[in-house]
Parts: sequence; C-alpha cells; structure tokens
Amino acid sequence: MAPAREYAMRVAIVGGGVAGALLALRTVLAPRAARGEQVHPRSPRRAGGPQGEQGARDSAADDRHAHRVLPGRADGGVVAPAREYAMRVAIVGGGVAGALLALRTARAPGGARVDLFTARSPRREDASGVSGGLVRGFETSTDACRTAAESLAEIRSSDTLLDWTGYRETGSLYVLSGGSGTDGPAEVVDAYLPGSAEVIGRDTVIRDFPFRTLPADAVAVVERYAGHISPHRLRTAALEEAVSLGVTVRPAPVDAVTRDPAVRTADGGTVRYDRVVVAAGAWTPHLLDRSGLPVAGLRTKQIQYSLCETPLSGLGSFVDECSGLYGRPYGDGTFLLGLPSDRWDVDPDTVAPDVPLERRVTECARRVFGVAVTAGRTVASCDCYHDPAGLVLRRVGPGLHTFTGGSGGAAKTVLSASRTAATALLA
Repeated sequence: MAPAREYAMRVAIVGGGVAGALLALRTVLAPRAARGEQVHPRSPRRAGGPQGEQGARDSAADDRHAHRVLPGRADGGVVAPAREYAMRVAIVGGGVAGALLALRTARAPGGARVDLFTARSPRREDASGVSGGLVRGFETSTDACRTAAESLAEIRSSDTLLDWTGYRETGSLYVLSGGSGTDGPAEVVDAYLPGSAEVIGRDTVIRDFPFRTLPADAVAVVERYAGHISPHRLRTAALEEAVSLGVTVRPAPVDAVTRDPAVRTADGGTVRYDRVVVAAGAWTPHLLDRSGLPVAGLRTKQIQYSLCETPLSGLGSFVDECSGLYGRPYGDGTFLLGLPSDRWDVDPDTVAPDVPLERRVTECARRVFGVAVTAGRTVASCDCYHDPAGLVLRRVGPGLHTFTGGSGGAAKTVLSASRTAATALLA
C-alpha cells in the first residue's frame, strides 16, 4: 500500500487505449512533468531483443503483468485503500492511454483520487490490443517528430519501460518521395537519439534493403534505434502499477459523460468529478455524441494489417510513402504488412476485414519487393483520428476533456504526449 497523501485535484480519464493509459502514467509518474518542467534529450541506450520475435513471449509477459484485484467490491472492481483527496478525476477508457494517464495523475505531487472506467465492447479488441506498435523517432512534421523521438528515448533509457513495453529493436526505414523535407526532423531525432538517424538516397535504399524499385527522386531516413512495442503489454503493466498507487478500476460500462463534469454509468448511477477525461480511442466520438456533446473533429477510421508469409530479410520496421505500404517483422518468415484504409466513420463494434484491401496489400508488397507474399491472418480494428493528427488533451468544456486522436500512431508518441497532457490536466 502506498503511503497516505493529500491531493488538491481529482482527475477522471475516460478511455483506455494507448493514449489514455499513458496519459495516466504521465500524470502519476513524473514529478518534474507535473511541475511543468521538460524532459531534455538523453543519450540512447542499447536495448531490445531478437528481430521480429513476438507471439508467445509477449503473451507470457502480459500474463505476468496482469493487475491484481484487491478485495472489497462485489462487482469485481479494484479498490484502492481509503484516502482523503481534494480533487476527484475520472478517466473513461481502459486502453494504454487511459491506464497511463491514471497512473501519472495518481503519482503526481498534489495529485488526485482517480477512478478509471475500463469497460469496453466484449465483441471487439481495442487499438491497444491489436496495434502493430511501430516506434521510431522520425516523422515528417517537426513537432510530431519531437514527440515521437522523446517517447522512444524514454523507453530506451528505462529498464522499467523496456520491460513494460516489450521493446524489440529492429531498426527503421522511412521512404519519402522527392522534395520531402528531412533535415529538420532528422536533427530532432539526433538530439534525442544521437547517432540513430541517417538520410540516404534511392540507390542506397535499393542496394541495402530488399526494395526492387523506387521513384528516381526517392529519399529515406534510416534509424538504428527503432523497432516495435506491445501497447497491450504496456497497458497491462500500467494498470497494475496504477492500482498499487491507489487508482480505483471500475469495470462498469459508461453510458454518458456530462458537462458537470460527471460520469453516468449504464446502471443509471451518476458520479460527479472535478475533471473527466474521455480516452476511449475509437469509442470516443460515439460516447460524446450519445452524451449530447460536440465531437469536435474526432472521427473513426479502420486500421488493418495482414500477417504475411514472405522471404524478406534485412528489413526492420518500415514505412514507404511512395506506395503507402508499411510493416515490421513478426516472426520467422512472417511480416506484418498493411496499407492505409479508406473506410471512415466505422462502428468500432462491428468493424470487419476489408477483403479488397487485403488483396491490395499483397499485390503492393509483391510489386515493391519482387518476392512471393501470401496473406495469412488479417486483423481489422479502428482508431480515433483528428485533423491535424495528434494525441492531445483537448478541452470539451470546463473540467471535461478528450485524450485521443493519435490517428493510428499513438504508440509512437504516447509517452511524451501523456506527460504534456497530465501537466495540463493538473494545472
């Protein structure tokens, strides 16, 4: 049991995806962040494991991190020891974003009593559960690049986060069409991950990587320190730690949030809080609409990838903007491969694989790499998108916020983004 503390604020985070969980973690973990201080670039440390290994080892690690259920609630909720708090916070969403936001909020100086509502659809995995988890420092936007590079640097410099994330260091290749600016973002990556990034030309890409052809003006950013994580494993570890610090996990389904701010559960109960954060990922727009609140530019979009048998070698995580193809090693002789979907405003409870998109993925991969590609299992889910994209704490009303909109890339930025969000939430 953590020592008794006095808190000036209570925060609620609605949503449990990568975004919500890490916002919770940020709010709880970093005293410096809670005081508004910035974390400066750090030198990288070598970390990782064999390229492309996942599957059974990640599942076993998830089991080890399953959070403990404390006694005292007939409905199965996890109850923290009784304490006195000046602020009450509700976080709606049990993904990685919600879990980590709850954790950060609970640990921050002068923090809050946090209720984390984790119920999600029994018919559908959330994005945290199925995400490919690509992490790298480079992004085409300098601001997004800074958030991604800071997040990756933090993972690589922390034994705890290396364990929590199951980080696998495979390197990364980001291919861009000619005329795309790389200098500014590459400098940002170098500030946080010295020696990681190098800009190379089209001929070098074809020589050193298994690309058969690329446009003549293509360029690429190669990163040594990059790879993939398991957002689900990170979410599970963050929930366990949050409970140990006094966060109350409530499995009750949330029917609506109100401007009070308050949370109304499906059984008709209403609980008022000082802060409510909806971090429910793809379920966020529907929850806001059902609550009579503005959706404020948030939309759902399908995300999909296939686990393909292909003899690719010498390639780690990659994005090819010229073709749209992206992927990472998944196991021996298997690659996770995908293309962006054009299915917008999908219902996260009924999303199903897009068969024509699956075919386009294998056809595109054969054309780009010039090797046989056979699709196996296809995974379809959806995420919450926003224009401009970014996992950000967005104000809906007094004391009421969302923390989502990562637009399919929250795994890369959630550590840094949640630090910023937790600081703003407790200000």
